[in-house]
Amino acid sequence: MWKKLFSSAQKNDDASDKSYLGELTEDQLPQHVAIIMDGNGRWATGQGLIRTAGHKAGVKTLKKIVKACTALGLNALTVYAFSTENWKRPNAEVDFLMDLFSEYLAKEIDEMDEDNVRIDFIGRTWELSKGLQKQIADARQQTKDNTGVRFTVAVNYGGQDELVRAVQELAAQSAKGMVKPEEISAEDIEQQLDTCGLPPVDLVIRTSGDMRLSNFLLWQTAYAEFWFTDTNWPDFTQEEFGRALHEYAHRDRRFGGLSKK
Repeated sequence: MWKKLFSSAQKNDDASDKSYLGELTEDQLPQHVAIIMDGNGRWATGQGLIRTAGHKAGVKTLKKIVKACTALGLNALTVYAFSTENWKRPNAEVDFLMDLFSEYLAKEIDEMDEDNVRIDFIGRTWELSKGLQKQIADARQQTKDNTGVRFTVAVNYGGQDELVRAVQELAAQSAKGMVKPEEISAEDIEQQLDTCGLPPVDLVIRTSGDMRLSNFLLWQTAYAEFWFTDTNWPDFTQEEFGRALHEYAHRDRRFGGLSKK
């Protein structure tokens, strides 16, 4: 039952009452959750700290949510870590984020491996530093046989860029006579996406109050449910994550058809 599963995910948090979660079962949980981890800078500013302090705090929150997904047996979690547009930020902040990403992988990969997490990365990772590229390759290799949560990190990622790259590949195949343009299907497009092999996104969570996708998983979220919170990412708790999952379980998902209720 949900409460039993969730209590194990909450072992490092307070023991506040979770009775509002009800008795959700595993089959009511989403297969694929995507999170836009927004509000690190706003959190830091509100605390009277520099923006980089917010990014550090956000990493701690991410670890808790990955742990929760593991305890709950969720199939897939994808997080938006760094977009193709984030390069517009000040160089000092970008450099800090890249260093933090490297530090996160170095410190957490062994524990994720022990937790049976399979980590992957999407986006233009070949444009990152050689050092980060090696860490990414090593992390993939270390966890490739794990059968738990499929944890995907979107870094130097943009949904429009992903779709452009997919179209370019299919156009190249068409030019070689490998596929006829009129025969290209949705499945063919999905095969060219960075997320090939992952289930469609069921639930998108965005923190910090904004209500937009910001170029994140544009194809994959076609029928996703959305859940927004004003909470900044560093303050996002496993309890609030549970609240989002609980609300998802009670949505009426019709996929263009009629209600089953």
